[in-house]
Amino acid sequence: MTPQRPVPEGYPQEWEADVVLRDGSVAHVRPIRPDDEEALQRFHTAQSPESVYLRFFAPLKRLSDKDLHRFTHVDYVSRVALVVEVGEDIVAVGRYDRIDGPTDPTAEVAFNVSDAMQGRGVGSVLLEHLAAIGQENGVQRFIADVLPQNRRMLSVFSEAGYEVSRQFDDGVIALSFDISPTEQSQEVRAAREQRAESVSVRSLLRPRSVAVVGVSAREASVGRQVLRNVVGSGFAGEVWVVSRSGEPVEGRPTYERVSDVPAAVDLAVIAVPAAQVHDVVLDCARAGVKSLLVVSAGFAEAGPDGRLRQQRLLRTARRHGMRVIGPNSFGIINTRDDERLNASLAPQMPSAGHLGLFAQSGALGIAVLAAADRRGLGLSDFVSAGNRIDVSGNDLMQYWFDDDDTDAVGLYLESMGNPRKFSRIARRLAGRKPVIVVKSSSSAFGVPPGHRVRETRARPEAFRSMLRQAGVIRVDGVHQMLDVAQLVVNQPMPEGNRVAVVGNSDALGALAADAATSRGLDVVHGPVSVPAEADAATFEAALEEAFADPDVSSVIACFIPPLVTDSTEVAQVLARTSAAHDKPCVTTFLGMHGALEALSSAEGDSGRRRVVPSYSMPEDGVRALAAATRYGEWRARDHGQFVRPEGIDRGAAEQLVEEVLAGSPEGRRLRTDEVEQLLGHYGIRVWPVVPVQDRRSAVRAARRLGYPVVLKSVSPLVRHQPVTAVRVDISSDSSVREAYDALDERLAPLHANRFVVQKMATPGMPCVIGSSEDPLFGPVVSFGLGGSPTELLDDVGYRIPPLTDVDVSDLILSVKAAPLLHGYRGAAPVDRAALEDVIARVSVLADQIPEVASLELNPVNCHPGGLEVLGAEVVLTPPDSRKDSGRRALS
Repeated sequence: MTPQRPVPEGYPQEWEADVVLRDGSVAHVRPIRPDDEEALQRFHTAQSPESVYLRFFAPLKRLSDKDLHRFTHVDYVSRVALVVEVGEDIVAVGRYDRIDGPTDPTAEVAFNVSDAMQGRGVGSVLLEHLAAIGQENGVQRFIADVLPQNRRMLSVFSEAGYEVSRQFDDGVIALSFDISPTEQSQEVRAAREQRAESVSVRSLLRPRSVAVVGVSAREASVGRQVLRNVVGSGFAGEVWVVSRSGEPVEGRPTYERVSDVPAAVDLAVIAVPAAQVHDVVLDCARAGVKSLLVVSAGFAEAGPDGRLRQQRLLRTARRHGMRVIGPNSFGIINTRDDERLNASLAPQMPSAGHLGLFAQSGALGIAVLAAADRRGLGLSDFVSAGNRIDVSGNDLMQYWFDDDDTDAVGLYLESMGNPRKFSRIARRLAGRKPVIVVKSSSSAFGVPPGHRVRETRARPEAFRSMLRQAGVIRVDGVHQMLDVAQLVVNQPMPEGNRVAVVGNSDALGALAADAATSRGLDVVHGPVSVPAEADAATFEAALEEAFADPDVSSVIACFIPPLVTDSTEVAQVLARTSAAHDKPCVTTFLGMHGALEALSSAEGDSGRRRVVPSYSMPEDGVRALAAATRYGEWRARDHGQFVRPEGIDRGAAEQLVEEVLAGSPEGRRLRTDEVEQLLGHYGIRVWPVVPVQDRRSAVRAARRLGYPVVLKSVSPLVRHQPVTAVRVDISSDSSVREAYDALDERLAPLHANRFVVQKMATPGMPCVIGSSEDPLFGPVVSFGLGGSPTELLDDVGYRIPPLTDVDVSDLILSVKAAPLLHGYRGAAPVDRAALEDVIARVSVLADQIPEVASLELNPVNCHPGGLEVLGAEVVLTPPDSRKDSGRRALS
């Protein structure tokens, strides 16, 4: 293993990232170091004369010692340089240099990409990373000089989503653009990331050749079983057997190493003992293997030694550009006719369909596959991530985003390594396809052995809010996930919450109607119950009337076996009637469960059958329909624009934070004046409070602020007891003295007589706006109404930045006490626009300043004429490296 090289002082380790390139391969981005001089010279001399000329505008065969020193010695603030590595080699360099020193907001940017890496998106990756770093360092604008014939570099800038201005002068094109994120630049970044990560997963699920490594002569061995399943699935590509036995296995020749295989290998399935895996991975790297599926166990789930093996496996695979599923994976399955692959321990190939399924542990894989098969629910792909060191649910969502064979996605998550990236990707995918998530364990953040996950301090409600914010359908188990999946895969999406209930049983109809009402669905048609002895025509007429009702969005059909008509005939009537209308239908058809042939219509113009999913009880079908209805409403609504309040001075705020942490490296609570400054840089004005020690200082403070004033205790013991700890509307010196004496006497026994004087605000509704930096989630913004009842009832809403304007509005409405803000019982509604503006500013501050460990605005006094921030506390700490920081990186 390559020894770790020392890094210079101030080296920003957090800028290092593994990234997926346009062709699906993996590269490593990191800041340049002084000891890169030799590697940089090798990179330069390997470049073609044309590439050198396009970069330097001159034919430089070698870099001078002076240039090498200048390029490799940077301060990581005003002069920043990044290198891209594949294996041990530098394949690209990107840099920016501020024009006039550390405080200048403009920097000149330049790139140099090796000839072999041209066209693989390396320049775009470097631009994204340098722009994100530049923003952190206070740079606002990039400029670049590019020769007209350097079309590749011109396209890097023009396709990045920024508004680029061009000026041609003296044979050079001068480019200039603001690097602040725009809707377009963020969408470009997301689209590029999605395409690259999709390509990398495609090589795993749709390989042209597979090598199974560790195939034993023993019939019951893992490698032998995987080999049998690969061959038995009808895989059309080449299958190679790697075994030390030297004897043919399953009628196929064997090879001692992957590098001995006489053809290219796309996917290597590794089933050797854990201690041997690393040597196999190195051999795969020598052979140019693209992807690895490690079914071997004995890694981090097995203890400290296994954890080291797991870390080494990931480092080696990433260094050589390979993606990894596993270790401890149950395997992968692709059901497409022309690409069928069962590289798993599942003996039976699931039926082909349109649900993409992702799980982590092998036991869950078995359970999910068996449950889907019992229902007749077909899959497009199945992936078990095992310990999830590399390929995760995030990667699979990127792959399924534009996969025409996948109509819905099911994720069984035992842990989540990067919730911020998950939220961002899931939100984008849910705009196209339903995403159904099961999160295991009673705690929202239970972590199975072997999974790389940071600890979290966030409440479970923050996780649930993140899923709602992303449009994800959250369910409580495999049973519910498949209930929803068989509906959204086989039926149209509901366009409203109005339902009809039709059947031939009064009891089932009433049960279905009650379940619908309790789930927030509006029963506007029925329950209609035809006689048990009705014939097929009577059933069809009742169903047709329900589907044709213009007030009905969905139909719930409940049937017991009819007395006269054959059950199959009634099922076919239901399937045929449903297929004639663009409205979803769920049924409880006793004796039938799942997506079954009897409830299928003929193939339509799309080539797809319409199936009415059947549930064992009406409550199951109604729960699935309600979940799909909520998702349909989310998908149909406008999700707004990301908030970008005016009047923000991020650079000044970062300078203040840097100064505080320079004097207090461990972090500390900010003083009142520092809180006012920090929040002021984000356009949030905090009303001044004046600490007072006695009657005289209280009077002086009141005169300075101007009457009327408030006198209150700031002791944590009584801060939420306004009757006990506050005197309001004080309008004279004598009243101040009287209030001070009264409070001092009352609170002395509690040691709560710590007082402040503040200007009297307009009577209003107190709210609390906060944010906290979580090791796992990053920033979490919270909102609630002030007071002990809210705290006791845990009536607090959460959202994960960045927020759209719709997210901000939803956050306010998410708390049960929200009606108090909107004119409850005749009261005048508060100024919602002012409240939304402050929440937006807090969310941007939390997103941009990770050193803000906690922030609380309490109380925020809201009323019809606006609001006042009457109290604020901020705690700073040195930041952890935040996941999904704005620079493209693997999760």
